[in-house]
Amino acid sequence: MTYRYDLHVHTAEGSACGHSPGAEMADFYKEKGYAGIVVTDHFFTGNTKPDRSLPWKDWLAAFKTGYEKAKARGDEIGLTVFYGWEHSFHGNDFLTFGLDNDWLEERPEIVGLDIVDYLNLVRGAGAFVSHAHPFFEARYIPYIRLLPRHVDAVEVMNAPKGEFINRMALHYARAYDLIETGGSDCHSTSATALSGIELDHPVSSIQELIAVLRNREHRIIQPGE
Repeated sequence: MTYRYDLHVHTAEGSACGHSPGAEMADFYKEKGYAGIVVTDHFFTGNTKPDRSLPWKDWLAAFKTGYEKAKARGDEIGLTVFYGWEHSFHGNDFLTFGLDNDWLEERPEIVGLDIVDYLNLVRGAGAFVSHAHPFFEARYIPYIRLLPRHVDAVEVMNAPKGEFINRMALHYARAYDLIETGGSDCHSTSATALSGIELDHPVSSIQELIAVLRNREHRIIQPGE
């Protein structure tokens, strides 16, 4: 028996580009046979949903709503839901796992940090960081930025982004011997291309998931499998 986890999922509560609420996303992934997901809504520096004029603590509480609703529903239906976020810096995105709002509440200055300072800070605190779709190009991304010495992993399979972007990401990860991750970058329950990682045993905490990734005990799920 194998267990599937999607490491890149958005909700309507946390991401301005999210179309489906957290609870619906949980139902969707359960129906698709996944064991769990990581909710990685767009953080303060990206396409976030909560009002940035809120006090920091209130903004964090609003930001976590999508995760909380997904987790509550997941607990009811047997889907494990973990908390993370997608941090952006001039359009370059970094999936961050392993820290929580208690840690964030004490560090409001995090939103203004240069990307290298951000990565050093969160990884120094024990976070796991995967560079999401590093070769994605769009009008709002001024340049491709690679930081192989400052991340743990590269998202080598982003289900909707296309073969070229994923192939380049795979070359990058292997050239620097970085951990490979996969995700669906899912924003809606209408998504048809899904990815993630597959394990031969379940994990019950984000730290267990990070340990599996660091030990490279996972397999990347290809869309359509």
